[in-house]
Amino acid sequence: MRFSLPSGPPVTVRRKEVRMQEIELNWLAVAVAALVPMALGALWYSLLFARPWMRAVGRSAEDMSGASIGYGLSAIAALVTSYTLARVVRWAEVDDLANGVLVGLLLWIGFVATIIAVQTYFGGRSRTLWAIDAGYWLVSLLVMGAIHGAWE
Repeated sequence: MRFSLPSGPPVTVRRKEVRMQEIELNWLAVAVAALVPMALGALWYSLLFARPWMRAVGRSAEDMSGASIGYGLSAIAALVTSYTLARVVRWAEVDDLANGVLVGLLLWIGFVATIIAVQTYFGGRSRTLWAIDAGYWLVSLLVMGAIHGAWE
């Protein structure tokens, strides 16, 4: 890249080549951990918190029929989340369950809880909705982190 300073000849700046660290992943762990948000979501949003969640988002059980696109999107998101969490766990050189849980907790605090809180506030949604959605992701990331941490 070349640019000129106000008083002088052009200066060349060389970019340092940066590559992501190569990390070996346990693909079976990625697949198994991806099942966690799917199974937990089925339990969380149907048996445990279906009514309060539907009230918070203004939907009824009838509105939820034909949600196959949502389930497909959830499956893809679960795989991406599991893959990303696996990379972070390996990058942090975690090789035990407790530290895998800690990584899941830190990612939840740093990204999920905060992002959902901002969206909830500016979207005019209730704290109940934040608690249900953020709680779901907290449990999901803790269990997924445990799987990736323990399953080397």
